[in-house]
Amino acid sequence: MTTQAEIPLELLHRLPKTDLHCHLDGSLRLDTVLDLARKQGVKLPTFDRGELHAILAAGDHVASLDDYLRAFDITLSVMQTEDSLERSAYELAVDAWAENVRYIEVRYSPLLHIREGLRPAQVVEAVLRGLRTAKRELGIRYGVILCAIRSLGPESSLRIAELCIAFKNRGVVGFDLAGSEVNNPAKLHKHAFQLVVDNNINCTAHAGESFGPDSVHQAIHKCGAHRIGHGTRLVESGDLLNYVNDHRIPLEVCPSSNLQTRAAASWETHPVDFFVDYGLRVTINTDNRLMSDTTVTKELHLCHQHYGWSLQTIKEIIIAGFKSAFMPYREKADLLLEVSRELATFSDPRGDVTGRVGLVESDAPTSSPPGPPGKPKLQVS
Repeated sequence: MTTQAEIPLELLHRLPKTDLHCHLDGSLRLDTVLDLARKQGVKLPTFDRGELHAILAAGDHVASLDDYLRAFDITLSVMQTEDSLERSAYELAVDAWAENVRYIEVRYSPLLHIREGLRPAQVVEAVLRGLRTAKRELGIRYGVILCAIRSLGPESSLRIAELCIAFKNRGVVGFDLAGSEVNNPAKLHKHAFQLVVDNNINCTAHAGESFGPDSVHQAIHKCGAHRIGHGTRLVESGDLLNYVNDHRIPLEVCPSSNLQTRAAASWETHPVDFFVDYGLRVTINTDNRLMSDTTVTKELHLCHQHYGWSLQTIKEIIIAGFKSAFMPYREKADLLLEVSRELATFSDPRGDVTGRVGLVESDAPTSSPPGPPGKPKLQVS
């Protein structure tokens, strides 16, 4: 479906937003990759900007998630020093702030940045320095999610879980399991998840991207994931989908990335529109800003173009992003109130166009009494 009169990209750019699923090593500036390679003496396939962009940006040459992940060998090659990590994190936050992302969760695996002798803790500290600087200069809020990698085995996942505990309350807000799902079931990493949950730390997991709904089932029921990264193939199990919906488990959907990795064959067959219609807690994210050549604004605009989402529907999805953030309750409630009031100042330029969602967040059962007229009614849970 395509709208006859589109909501301008510029309007969506001005809306306050979140980015809850954003990989640091997939979101470098292209010029930064080239600059770091020259300074560090790292050999790239090419130093021609256009040619390198063609290699890194997912295109027709990408046939699967594994193909998509090969580009990370290039970005990781220039992210093995504290300075490069600090710079990459800082620039990512600056770029996110430039499109009015108020809160970003940056995820990466420290174990992929120790080739030149850095300790995992040094990697974490370098990234946090970059993000702290951006917050100090701009005001952007952030959280860091440390990723275990499925293919590296359960023992390495425990190392990442221990790092999460060490940096709890110092900027790290969650644990993630990433990497190819095929032949790497989440249940093998359940001890790492248990260690994280035992220490009252949030967790998410890539699931239902390159494998079926059983991957989502394991992430939730074997590992206790609080959110699901991608979850594209959740649509194949109505029973599990209803469980996710009933328990308000957020989905970190990254539409362009899903098409590029072939998790979905086309915009028309991507389940995100159905998820929104059905009332799941959907958040829209970038995944990898460089590889997918995208921003949160662009992702929302593409969904608007393909599915006819109204501004009201987009606002509800934005609110779902803030509700799903791994933030302390009181801080989240304050931010939600601020963002809700700001969103209320924007109106659909096409007139009174209603959303198409089935059960929107404001319709969900609540024990809270209605607020006075004109005051946003917030549900943080």
